[in-house]
Amino acid sequence: MSAKAFVDTNILVYAHDPASGAKHDRAKALVSRLWEQRSGVVSTQVLQELYVNLCKVAKKPIPQAEAKRMLADYLTWELVVNDGESVLEALELEERYLISFWDALIVQAANAAGVENLYSEDFNHGQMYGSVMAVNPFAES
Repeated sequence: MSAKAFVDTNILVYAHDPASGAKHDRAKALVSRLWEQRSGVVSTQVLQELYVNLCKVAKKPIPQAEAKRMLADYLTWELVVNDGESVLEALELEERYLISFWDALIVQAANAAGVENLYSEDFNHGQMYGSVMAVNPFAES
């Protein structure tokens, strides 16, 4: 079993959107690897955002029943539940790192889960947020 990794909403959206081209291919490969290794972590925020993006925001929305099945699958991953303490911690992270509240809540969840990597395109590739490194899977290495 490999080290746990937190996956932000944008990566999951790309993984499920074939119209995303090269990003779809990379995101799908990453998510598939995390499934195989049983090392994926998400939060309630990520699942909420995934549902809204795939059913309401996407150019080709998916049916709600399909989204529900997809979310149920991701519930087999480790799940970080955002509670009141999470919100307060995110407020501190927002101020410390000068990031949006929503991004701070992602960082808080990743830290709470004790992951090594936070896969997202919304953070500075390679930046450390506490003990968590932001990794943009689309960045040229």
